[in-house]
Amino acid sequence: MEEHKPVLIDEVIKAISPRDGAIYVDGTFGGGGYSRGILDKASCKVIGIDRDPMVDQVTGPWRSEYGERLLLLQGCFGDMESLLARKGVGEVDGIALDLGVSSFQLDRPERGFSLKKDGPLDMRMSRDGTCATQVINEHSEEDIADIIFNYGEERRARRIARAIARARKKTPITRTLQLANIVRRCFPNPHLSGSIDCATRTFQALRIFINDELGELERGLNATERLLKKGGIIAIVSFHSLEDRLVKKFFVNRSRETSGLSRHSPPLIDEKAPSLAINSHRPIRPSETETRTNPRARSARLRVATKLGVSTDKTGNRPS
Repeated sequence: MEEHKPVLIDEVIKAISPRDGAIYVDGTFGGGGYSRGILDKASCKVIGIDRDPMVDQVTGPWRSEYGERLLLLQGCFGDMESLLARKGVGEVDGIALDLGVSSFQLDRPERGFSLKKDGPLDMRMSRDGTCATQVINEHSEEDIADIIFNYGEERRARRIARAIARARKKTPITRTLQLANIVRRCFPNPHLSGSIDCATRTFQALRIFINDELGELERGLNATERLLKKGGIIAIVSFHSLEDRLVKKFFVNRSRETSGLSRHSPPLIDEKAPSLAINSHRPIRPSETETRTNPRARSARLRVATKLGVSTDKTGNRPS
């Protein structure tokens, strides 16, 4: 497998600041780039989590060099608390999340994520549940439009849904390029939209919907807050504005910050103690050099927070 350098890896490793004897979680293992970066930086342990059952086959050849320092678990990062509990781990020193589809999934046409290479219209990260073919051919035109608009923020969602409904009456839509071309024809000048394919937002919306990525992120954020030790770091790279807004809102809420209020406003009375401290109020963006060498980095945003000495229960509640 060709090794892909994860987006913002230097910035993520700097934020995590691995140290000897510590335990870290790579909640979206993928090609293992963040895990390798952490393990190479210190004599520590990394627990990698990935919902894709193929990840062990893909990364097995190089994982043996780290021995017991690397433990790979199959599952969703939203369930990381229970996954780690089964291994006797109740708290960790840092957590890294790289949201969205991984490179090794995107680069394999048979997985159905790519709009540039033809393959079955699948898009399931865990290889079970409803696939994209079922959604596109069985959901109502209105439902498809809502999915594309709500999860892809696509302004032409209604037009695209109508085109899909017309096309599937003639023949089922079962291939990635088949769907991509239907979407592209909904744009007057599809080749003038710059370097981003005009079908990108539709594919992104379907992927997020099928894999419940926003729900997974909400569950994962709550789990990270409970798992981190005092002083532990959470570093999250997002590629979509919906994801980034969720992360930002969670960090602000847990830090109890009141940024954006007028300096003349009266102070807010907050009965709950903050559990996180935001490390940087502006998201960290990739350098121009990285975006030139890795187009996937264009929309990436890294947000980092530090766990304070406040405990939370299973529901995410903190002491007053």
